[in-house]
Amino acid sequence: MSILLSHPTKKIKASIELTSSKSESNRVLIIQAILNNAFTISNLSDSNDTKILINLLKSKNSGLDVGHAGTTMRFLTAFFASQQRDVTITGSERMQQRPIKILVEALNQLGSNISYLKKDGFPPIKINKSKKLIGGEIELDGSVSSQYISALLLVAPTFKNGLIINFIGKIVSKPYIEMTISIMRCYGADITWQENKIIVKNTAYQPKNFIVEADWSAASYWYSIAALSENASIEIIGLKENSLQGDSYVAELYKFFGVETTFTKKGIRIAKTTKIDKESIHEVNFEDFPDLAQTFAVTAAALNFSIKLTGLSTLRIKETDRISALKNELTNCGFNVAIENDDLIIFPSKNTSLVENKI
Repeated sequence: MSILLSHPTKKIKASIELTSSKSESNRVLIIQAILNNAFTISNLSDSNDTKILINLLKSKNSGLDVGHAGTTMRFLTAFFASQQRDVTITGSERMQQRPIKILVEALNQLGSNISYLKKDGFPPIKINKSKKLIGGEIELDGSVSSQYISALLLVAPTFKNGLIINFIGKIVSKPYIEMTISIMRCYGADITWQENKIIVKNTAYQPKNFIVEADWSAASYWYSIAALSENASIEIIGLKENSLQGDSYVAELYKFFGVETTFTKKGIRIAKTTKIDKESIHEVNFEDFPDLAQTFAVTAAALNFSIKLTGLSTLRIKETDRISALKNELTNCGFNVAIENDDLIIFPSKNTSLVENKI
């Protein structure tokens, strides 16, 4: 089957109501579960990951299957380790290839009893009922997935001695950790971030109703539509100027593609200008917002940019190897793309036609 997407005028005018943030939803759901559903969450994400998390948090079964949901796997591992309950957690074939050893080792060091049922360091895992986690001080490589760190932080206030994380090396994906900390503070957590150390004290979360913001990651696709248009005015409802989401940086990134953002009472309005800047941008580091890399890369290629995308190492262990997938599919479309370690390099492709070069 072959599908061709096109627009007769390349002039876009629309009003869009986005899905809610999966990142915010999943973090608040863990806190809600810790508090035995003592508050309500409005505007929850309808993503599969969030639906799976909701169902498994409610489940009384001893065997849980997260499917492809990576965030759910990490968050539930830490949550059930803190709940004094026997649980087995597994997932899809791809999930069983995604590492979890760093998180498991950290939790075991803090007092849990987690073992592997197949391959060492990978799901499925067995969480054996143990006493209330003592907590304490651990060391983590700063370059690990922020999901490991967020999983530990969310349950840390329940630890008898709290939690101190000392990071070794540079910390990547900082905005996702900052989002976790901001949400925790919203519920009364006593948490301090001092350079390469995060300190969480033993405190009780306090119930508070929460409204989930729209998803900035999803907004990135509309930014790309605007960038690839000749003229665009798109209203996107539900986004905030002072967002907790690191992917709100998309508003800055897409200025290079000639897309300007204006904040309104309802959300934002994005517009295409003629200010495409190919000269001042040759390399972008995506360490702080890796989920924007795919959308940005495709847009850059389509606009014939010569650019290097760095800071992509965490994309290797997603539901697929996203770096290789980007190179493969852009190459299939006729673009000139190379991989250098964990970096993606896009070269100008003057005569590429997406009609002639089908995926």
